[in-house]
Amino acid sequence: MASRSYSNLLELASGEAASFGSMKTSVPRIMTQPLENVCYDQSSFSLNRGRIIIVANQLPIKAHKEPDGDKNWKFSWDENSLVLQLKEGLGNDDVEVIYVGFLNEEVHPNEQDKVSQILLESFNCVPTFIQPDMFTSYFHGFCKQYLWPLFHYMLPLSPEFGGRFDRSLWQAYVSVNKIFADRIVEVINPEDDYVWVHDYHLMVLPTFLRRRFNEVRLGFFLHSPFPSSEIYNTLPVREELLIALLNSDLIGFHTFDYARHFLACCSRMLGLSYGSKRGYIGIDYYGRAISIKIIPVGIHMGQLQSVLSQSKTEEKVREIVRQFPDQGRTMLLGVDDMDIFKGINLKLLAMEQLLIQHPGYQGKVVLVQIANPPSGQGKDVKKMQAETKATAKRINETFGKPGYDPIILIEEPLDFYEIVAYYAVAECCLVTAVRDGMNLIPYEYIISRQGNETLDEVLGLVPSRKKKSMLVVSEFIGCSPSLSGAIRVNPWNVDAVADAMETALEMADSEKQLSHEKHYRYVSTHDVGYWARSFLQDLERTCSDHVHRKWCGIGFGLCFRVVAFDPNFRKLAMEDVVSAYKRTTTRVILLDYDGTLMPQACVDKSPTSKSIEILNSLCKDKHNMVFLVSSRSRKTLSQWFSPCENLGIAAEHGYFIRMNQDAEWETCVPSLCCTWKQIAKPIMQLYNETTDGSTIEDKETALVWDYENTDPDFGSWQAKELLDHLDSVLANAPVTVKSGQNYVEVKPQGVSKGLVPKRLLSTMQEKGKSPDFFLCIGDDRSDEDMFEEIAKLMASPSSSPRGEVFSCTVGPKPTMAKYYLHDTSEVVTLIKLLASVSEQTSLY
Repeated sequence: MASRSYSNLLELASGEAASFGSMKTSVPRIMTQPLENVCYDQSSFSLNRGRIIIVANQLPIKAHKEPDGDKNWKFSWDENSLVLQLKEGLGNDDVEVIYVGFLNEEVHPNEQDKVSQILLESFNCVPTFIQPDMFTSYFHGFCKQYLWPLFHYMLPLSPEFGGRFDRSLWQAYVSVNKIFADRIVEVINPEDDYVWVHDYHLMVLPTFLRRRFNEVRLGFFLHSPFPSSEIYNTLPVREELLIALLNSDLIGFHTFDYARHFLACCSRMLGLSYGSKRGYIGIDYYGRAISIKIIPVGIHMGQLQSVLSQSKTEEKVREIVRQFPDQGRTMLLGVDDMDIFKGINLKLLAMEQLLIQHPGYQGKVVLVQIANPPSGQGKDVKKMQAETKATAKRINETFGKPGYDPIILIEEPLDFYEIVAYYAVAECCLVTAVRDGMNLIPYEYIISRQGNETLDEVLGLVPSRKKKSMLVVSEFIGCSPSLSGAIRVNPWNVDAVADAMETALEMADSEKQLSHEKHYRYVSTHDVGYWARSFLQDLERTCSDHVHRKWCGIGFGLCFRVVAFDPNFRKLAMEDVVSAYKRTTTRVILLDYDGTLMPQACVDKSPTSKSIEILNSLCKDKHNMVFLVSSRSRKTLSQWFSPCENLGIAAEHGYFIRMNQDAEWETCVPSLCCTWKQIAKPIMQLYNETTDGSTIEDKETALVWDYENTDPDFGSWQAKELLDHLDSVLANAPVTVKSGQNYVEVKPQGVSKGLVPKRLLSTMQEKGKSPDFFLCIGDDRSDEDMFEEIAKLMASPSSSPRGEVFSCTVGPKPTMAKYYLHDTSEVVTLIKLLASVSEQTSLY
């Protein structure tokens, strides 16, 4: 368990102390007994034990302060809050949920303790209190001025268009995330509880929590789009946000596109690999398996059906029917926030184009556009409001007549039941946002069109008649992939949207009914409860091995991350190796080169004079047998290490072996025919020509296609294709086709680095010797063959080496080795220590 002491990550991240005040209010710590195991089903959900701490920007609470009285604060649940619907959707009252977030009202510091106590005791809510100036910088500044536009593909091309990056706003964002972490720490039981963080407002929160509790069970769901890597690359704090998200155990997105963009950013900026296993997408990150979840959020069916059953909804439907269908007019509906990304003005222009191209619709078709009040501020919102009003006015003046306006723009706030009434009457719903995270408007429209018996009577529908609905949706909203029966459009193409509106109006009822049935089946079964259950079940699955892992934190500030590994896998203690080295007399040292003695990122891979000096010190010790085991050719290794006379070299994965510089090269397996190269090399050359940055290395017994310097995504894609291609054409050849870190290699069957320790131990035993010290260090997948062979030799009573055995990999990761060192610098430090011991011994 990590220490719960905490250093100021904000100061480390920003390079200076925070200038904002800290939160003074504290919340009593809550502990609960573990819940009993409950089997999963579609109607109820229960974690094996522990609670769910749901963290969002805003609490699902409506707060109102009375002007006078002792008990002047009034609180109630906000039924429209997604995080509240999430809890109700779980369908199990035994699951305890705690909410952490802001209140929708400012609370004076003198009242914060009182309000915290009331909310905790009555609502299981933990409020976060932020100074007004900090909240403005955090929410209206960094969140709305920078993250929100960028995630919706708006680049800050000019100060007027998205603004410039302001580091003080970033510091406010980090400060607020830290305050959230402080509040969570006051109520969390880190060994049992699950934490679910929501949306882009809290993207660095996982780092603060992981720093305090290495084993915390943590999920994050992004409700906005995640932009392509070309857009995300422009973010000055791009690495900090990515690393913070990777401190989660499960990261959720609405669509595959959003997840794909995130994974591409992780690959391009952090060099991480990802893949799919048994249907789950995962990232290997410092020994941790981070899962990626793709699941769109749903609506709260119970709430919507309840609103449909209300008498005031029925009365509003009657009013709308009298206004439109009874007047012989077909109503099209748009419901959007007054937001620059909702495409409202483009929708109005499409309506204008429809009336121009089809004059027969004039006087018969009306577009009702409900524009909810904007949530953000700024000149762009005001400019869009003015533009929308002007467009609606111009169209109405051009095509309107007494008693008829083709566009009805509703800007005043409507109650939810009024919007539902419009849904129930509308013949078609238009959702044409230019970029949106999910957008549940189409889902609400479909359920409202399903209606009930009372509304059917008001709408004049025969009970036996099938329901119908029609949707025109933008390609750029999250719900689009799940609505296969909708007409998908590019909202920027006004003519195409107008054509889609005409298609929706003229479509046969039978097609509208089939479309409605398909959509209703999906929306009714994939509601908010399904979304919550599915996400939390995957979070529990992802975290199931936490108790079986060891954890340690590395890095400073917002670059902090946690390394997880098997309990029996631990960091190599250099003092233990040196101690064993001093008391032993027959030593075998096997060292990989690339990635072990030489960093992979180095352009010049040849050894330095200092490296040669250290190796010579080891080799001159008569008690040592030192071998360099590499995949490189014997020609290259002979040239590089010519000053090391006593160094043994195993080249090309151990196919060639030489005991020292004076000895002849031998082969570990019988000589092989390499006629297969005539087939493989032309294929590799084809991929080499079409993949910029790739190279081919033609060894004596192997061929290697290296794509380290290519575009990460394209190189990986080409490598998979090349692997399949070579596997197919070389199926009957005596070779093995393998992929490694940024390379594809074809080599003879039976050749691996595992041959080297086997050959050396066999040779030594023939001479009546047996090593009492064995050190093997490597970093790549090919080095696992050495570790595996050593493990076999240790397990065999007849041939296992006695004494001290150290098999060590570079970097914590799944491996056959028993130990790890973090990087090549630590490997070099260890080799220096051993060399210094040999030098001191030679003096006596």
